[in-house]
Amino acid sequence: MALRLLPVIAISLGASLGALLRWQLSEHLNHRLAHLPLGTLAANWIGAYAIGLAVAYFSDAPRLSEEWKLFLITGLLGGLTTFSTFSAEVVGLLQQGRWLWAGLEVSSHLVGSIIFTLLGLATYAVLR
Repeated sequence: MALRLLPVIAISLGASLGALLRWQLSEHLNHRLAHLPLGTLAANWIGAYAIGLAVAYFSDAPRLSEEWKLFLITGLLGGLTTFSTFSAEVVGLLQQGRWLWAGLEVSSHLVGSIIFTLLGLATYAVLR
């Protein structure tokens, strides 16, 4: 199967931008709370809200090219959000015996991300 170039470019550009944005969030926010890296949390919440908006918009715009979906959802939001960094941060807290902080991080990421995705869907419905 031949590799199509346009999807590769769309995903690569989006992922690069998303990863840079996540890095900047971490650089500016992670030091604010000692045991809860706010940059990672912000990246996941922003990504969750944006994916709610994107899913709603793309379902309303079926003629939009697949490359735009790949750029935004797979690339940008895939590069922005991070389950692996979140997991490593939680494991680090558990290894330090900071069970309460680990529980707070898990619940804030998971519950918050679901809430923000629903808010993204709702925002699109209101703005539509």
